[in-house]
Amino acid sequence: MVVITHQRDKCIGCNYCVELAFDQWRMSKKDGKATLLNAENKRGFHTLRTNDHETYNNNVKAAEACPVNIIKVKIV
Repeated sequence: MVVITHQRDKCIGCNYCVELAFDQWRMSKKDGKATLLNAENKRGFHTLRTNDHETYNNNVKAAEACPVNIIKVKIV
């Protein structure tokens, strides 16, 4: 299972995650921050759990490109 975690409150809206992993990310028109699609929010941490291992590589690239290091991707 792939687990993607995003600290949305700290997002600066650089758009790298959307460019690198469009299937999981969108930019909010309300506040200009990235939104992890279908994620659960617990205390400011938005988490997506998926069995689709193809999402792993693109989201690792998004996490590496994030200038504020608020995206974490792991396989559990």
